[in-house]
Amino acid sequence: MTAYALRLDAVGKLDNDRFYRLCRDNPEIKFERTAEGELMVMAPTGGETGRQNAEIIADFVFWNRQTKLGVCFDSSTGFRLPNGADRSPDLAWIRRERWDALTTEQKERFPPIAPDFVLELLSPTDDLAAAQAKMKEYRANQVRLGWLIDRKTRRAEIYRPDRAVEVLYATDTISGEDVLPGFTLDVRAVWD
Repeated sequence: MTAYALRLDAVGKLDNDRFYRLCRDNPEIKFERTAEGELMVMAPTGGETGRQNAEIIADFVFWNRQTKLGVCFDSSTGFRLPNGADRSPDLAWIRRERWDALTTEQKERFPPIAPDFVLELLSPTDDLAAAQAKMKEYRANQVRLGWLIDRKTRRAEIYRPDRAVEVLYATDTISGEDVLPGFTLDVRAVWD
């Protein structure tokens, strides 16, 4: 999705509580906040990207219901990363014991936790370099596995801690490895 950056230096720092209230007072707008405090206004996705996001999320939810290993989140969920950024991946997953360790208040607001897994599905209007920078930020903030899927080029980038980005071209499947045990995403439906 296309994002627009707003610099708020002239009006003061947008602290955690103000950012949370801004998001709650404007539920029709998707916001993210960078570690530097820059406010990102996210445009909605197009129909085809939204449809494919829903299909991918359904695969994760069905797998997670069977394994009961964690908790799935859609793109409406904001996470406060260790570097102070508030990010909303298209899909996120957190191991159950990590999620259960949070307080009720932390779960109700923007959870102060890096997901174990994130997925970003590029829209045709997304900037690849910006999406890659976001994936690197996730990786630097303790996300154990991340997938950046570009359906236009039939390319999937796999992000893991302390490893070079792996790029797969027109692959049929992507493995959840040890982070998502037993999960394999059939990406042929995304390429179609």
